[in-house]
Amino acid sequence: MKILVTGVAGQLGHDVMNEIAKRGYDGIGSDIAPVYSGVADGSAITTMPYVAMDITDKASVEKVLKEVAPDAVVHCAAWTAVDLAEEEDNIEKVRAINAGGTENIAQVCKELDCKMMYISTDYVFDGQGKEAWQPDCKEYKPLNIYGQTKLEGELAVANILEKHFIVRIAWVFGVNGKNFIKTMLNVGKKYDTVRVVNDQIGTPTYTYDLARLLTEMIETEKYGYYHATNEGGYISWYEFACEIFRQAGYQTKVVPVTTEEYGLTKAARPFNSRLEKGKLVQKGFKLLPTWQDALRRYLKEIDY
Repeated sequence: MKILVTGVAGQLGHDVMNEIAKRGYDGIGSDIAPVYSGVADGSAITTMPYVAMDITDKASVEKVLKEVAPDAVVHCAAWTAVDLAEEEDNIEKVRAINAGGTENIAQVCKELDCKMMYISTDYVFDGQGKEAWQPDCKEYKPLNIYGQTKLEGELAVANILEKHFIVRIAWVFGVNGKNFIKTMLNVGKKYDTVRVVNDQIGTPTYTYDLARLLTEMIETEKYGYYHATNEGGYISWYEFACEIFRQAGYQTKVVPVTTEEYGLTKAARPFNSRLEKGKLVQKGFKLLPTWQDALRRYLKEIDY
C-alpha cells in the first residue's frame, strides 16, 4: 500500500510516517516547505520520499497526488494555532488551509478512488456540558475560527468521499513540535509556581500511539467518524500539569485557576473535550494505552 501523509513537519504527520515505515508500506511525506523541515531524529521519515505541496493550491494538490497515485492519504496538515486564527488578517488563510486545502485533497482522492483520512478535533463541538461527545454526533457549534474551519474540512470530506475516515483527537503531544508538556517543563524550570486551568476537561493524545491506530485504520475499509485519545480517564489541564511535574521529578507548585481567572487567550476554549471512544472497540480496533503511561514513555524520548 502506498500512503501519502500531509503535514509531516508536525507532531502527528511525523509519527504516522514512521509507523508506515515500520509496517513496510510505501510512505510519501508532504508539507509546504521545499524539503522536510521537522525534527531530524534519525527516524525513518528522514529517509523516506518527500514532496512539497501547498494544499491551498488546487493545481499543486492535483499534480502531486496524481503523480504519486497513493492508495490512501492521511491528511494531518492544518492550521492549529488557535489564538492566531482569531486575528482578522489570518482568518482567510486559516479557512484556505483547514477547509479549502482539505476540499482540494478530497476532490482528487475521489478522482483517484483512494481512501482519505482527515484528522479533526473536539473543537467542532461547543465544549459545553459534561457528557462525552459521540463520534456520530452532528450537534456542531464551534466556539472559534479554528473549530469552525476544521468543521468545514470535515463536511467537505464527508460530502465528497465515500472512502473516508474522520478522526477527532484532542490535547495532542509528540516529539516533533510544540505542546503542553514541553511548555510546562520549560515553565517549571524557570518558576517555582505555575497557574493552570482546572475547568477544561479532556484526555491527552500521544501521537506515537495515535499513529499506530491510524495506520491500522487505513488498512481497513471501516469508514466513518471516530474519536481517538489515550485511555486513563478524563482530566483537567491542571491535573495533567501535576502529573507532568511528578513524573519529571520537578517540585514546581501548580495552582488551579478557572479559565476566566487565567485569561490571556483570544479564542474561546471548550470546557468539555471529553471524547467517547467506544466505537473503536465496536469496529475491532485496539484502544490506546493510558495517558499516564504515554507520558512516561514520552518523557524518555525528549530532552528536558
